[in-house]
Amino acid sequence: MQMKASGRRLPATPAVRSRISALLLSMFAAAASLYVAGRLWQDAESRVYLMEELDKITGPGQSAISLDDSLRITACREQRKKLSALEMELAAAKQEGFVSKYSTGADGSGSKKKPLGVIGILTSFGRRNKRDAIRKAWMGTGASLKKLENDKNIVVRFVIGRRSLPPDSLSAHSFPLLFRCFRLQIAFYHVVLFCSPNRGDSLDLSIDNEDREIKDFIILDNHVETEEALPKKTMLFFAHVADNWDAQFYAKANDDVFVNVDALGSVLAAHADKPRVYVGCMKSGEVFSEPSQKWYEPDWWKFGDGKTYFRHASGEIFVISQALARFVSINRSNLRSYAHDDVSVGSWFIGIDVKHIDDKRFCCSTRSSGGICAGV
Repeated sequence: MQMKASGRRLPATPAVRSRISALLLSMFAAAASLYVAGRLWQDAESRVYLMEELDKITGPGQSAISLDDSLRITACREQRKKLSALEMELAAAKQEGFVSKYSTGADGSGSKKKPLGVIGILTSFGRRNKRDAIRKAWMGTGASLKKLENDKNIVVRFVIGRRSLPPDSLSAHSFPLLFRCFRLQIAFYHVVLFCSPNRGDSLDLSIDNEDREIKDFIILDNHVETEEALPKKTMLFFAHVADNWDAQFYAKANDDVFVNVDALGSVLAAHADKPRVYVGCMKSGEVFSEPSQKWYEPDWWKFGDGKTYFRHASGEIFVISQALARFVSINRSNLRSYAHDDVSVGSWFIGIDVKHIDDKRFCCSTRSSGGICAGV
């Protein structure tokens, strides 16, 4: 009985179990502490390494920010610069009535004589006969053109764009515009297809040669000549002359209009005391809403149920003051164009303080005493 009793295991007492649990808990806590300490040490080493690399890039003492934060800060700084520049430009424009100062003329002559007006005659390819008729009738060439500018204090130039934009300004989707194709009739019995870079095609070259010969063009190199783009061409013309000639007035005319320069000079001189004037044969025509109609207006719905354009000067010839030309130049990227250039110009001046002057002497289709123009 004694041997049998001594072979049995004695049950663990509560004190023993408590010591074992405490020991296991201590071992677990020690392992967890070592793990956490290791991770913290590893993170600290990584943080030190990253800070050292950041210091190499940004310089010591600079704060670490994310890429998104950097882009936002950069964008804000750029916007702040643009806003400050616009505020300064607007302040100067308000003070001077959108007038800028020039030290030299567009021809680089250095003359400080301020022209009374600059007339831009909008023309296009294949209309050399129209231009020659104007030169012969009232504009002149060479010495006679220079005499007109000196005696009448009015500059006259033909205005034309290009067949297409230069290759370096074309985007991928407009690349097909780089080449134009011409059908050439050869010996009256067959047609060939001839393709060449636009800037070197026969029409562009003929304008370049004509300008070298006579020197009476404003060539808008970044404008493509199309009938639909006439409103944009008119806008670019005003922006160009406002940036290059310090004249009191700027006139747009068509190349099928003869201008009485003496009468025009008298009208301009009479309005020289007005800071913002828009002078012409004011009219208001029907808005055509059907695409099949010749003078279709895509934005016809904007003109109300009456379908009538607001008052605007006829596009044959009209005049704006320097302040308005500067307004067009400053806002050229934001101005809305409609189907017609005369309507577009009229729309630009609706919301600003402009004196509209309806002068029937600018109505080229009617003969009147002292008329400014005559249609041909």
